[in-house]
Amino acid sequence: MAKHSYEFKKQVVDEYLTGKGSTRLLSQRYGVAHSLVKRWAASYRKFGDEGLKRSRQNKVYTFEFKMRVIELYLSGEMSYQELALSVGINNPPLITRWVNDYRIYGADALMPKRKGHRTEMVKRKKEDIPVSERDSYLKQLEEENLKLRIENAYLKELRRLRIEEETLLRGQQGSSTASEDHTN
Repeated sequence: MAKHSYEFKKQVVDEYLTGKGSTRLLSQRYGVAHSLVKRWAASYRKFGDEGLKRSRQNKVYTFEFKMRVIELYLSGEMSYQELALSVGINNPPLITRWVNDYRIYGADALMPKRKGHRTEMVKRKKEDIPVSERDSYLKQLEEENLKLRIENAYLKELRRLRIEEETLLRGQQGSSTASEDHTN
């Protein structure tokens, strides 16, 4: 998705609002989607110049606010654009994402996310692990390694026996075919 400068958006919106072209004509002239011209014009009407400027800060919305917006969308007949303008959001795709997340994952998807590592996920250094815990973990790994070696040896022997059996069967079939040829 191409990012357009404030000046470019302002020029397109000014031409639209002064009647120098329809949204379709301006979209063709400037090579942007017709719906984008409509969105810029609506944002300009509602928020003025700020509606055309790209926000450099991420605004954080509360869980309750998100739920209210989703309820308004699901219960109403408004488009994402109309709803965004009515609640003061200058980014309709944000509401689209909230609604989709809500439909797929439920209300929990809208809860604020904690930043950083969870304490139990942080790896402990080798020195921080008590000796007894380290020894029991090492013993567990050795036992698992032994079981895997035994299993591996068993499977190799099973494969060897299967190949040997197939070779014997082929040999028997070959000799029986050869003896049939000699009798005829």
